[in-house]
Amino acid sequence: MRWDALFADLEARWDAEGRAERDAEVADRTRREHASIELLTRLAGHQGEVRVRVAAGVVLEGLVLDVGKDWVLLEIPLRRRQALIPMSAVRAIEGLGRRSVSARTARRFGWGYAVRALARDRAVVQITDLDGTVVTGTIDIVGADYLELAAHPVDEARRSAAVRTTVVIPSVAVALIEAPLS
Repeated sequence: MRWDALFADLEARWDAEGRAERDAEVADRTRREHASIELLTRLAGHQGEVRVRVAAGVVLEGLVLDVGKDWVLLEIPLRRRQALIPMSAVRAIEGLGRRSVSARTARRFGWGYAVRALARDRAVVQITDLDGTVVTGTIDIVGADYLELAAHPVDEARRSAAVRTTVVIPSVAVALIEAPLS
């Protein structure tokens, strides 16, 4: 009888509409979920290599070691260095997974605190500013919105005789700070 074919057709349409509604609901929930996730959260949960393009045209490839409230720390194996990058200098990130692999979260302390740790350790660093200018030396002072670098060759310790000059760099002008792997 024709009724069976009609009811089968109605049932198929009903199922198709139900699937379309569910698919739309899932897509909408996914968009809302993505909208609530910050970039630092994705970075903190990422495992593996990323490629980060920072201001001044610098491109770094490495592993995300740590993340703070406004910075990221990369290990760059090819250069045998670590790079502390303020998020304000990040222009693009490649290789970042869509899902977080771990439950790690970003540290609560900010850029200044991380830079003060470098100053405290008396690490010889290389600072690249937003224009691409590179200076090397030891960070002597970290102010509220600047740092002061005793500029000296990267292969020499910070001694008075080695210091060529002191350079004051506004924090907003820093694209990245590199230090040798510990």
